[in-house]
Amino acid sequence: MIRINCFYQTTEERLEEALAAAKELVAESNKQDGCVAYDVFKSGTRPDILFFCETWRDEAALKAHMASEPFVKFGGIMNAVGKFTIEQFEMK
Repeated sequence: MIRINCFYQTTEERLEEALAAAKELVAESNKQDGCVAYDVFKSGTRPDILFFCETWRDEAALKAHMASEPFVKFGGIMNAVGKFTIEQFEMK
C-alpha cells in the first residue's frame, strides 16, 4: 500500500474556495478503485493549511487517481490558489 501525506497552503481569504474543491476531490477519490482511505483536515493552529491523508492499494491505483478527471479538475482549482507539499511512503 502507498500512503500520501499532502500539506496544502493557501491564504485565509482563499481557504473556503480551496476547501470546497478539496471536499469534492475527497468524495470522488473515495469512490475510485484502489482507494483505501482519503480524507482532508483543516489545521487547528494555522488558518491557511489543509492536510490530506491518502492510502492507495498500489502504484497503479495511485497513477489512475492522478490521471482521473476529479483529480485534474479539483486539483487544478486548488493549484490556482495555493501550493502542495507531498510525502509518499510505502506501507508494508
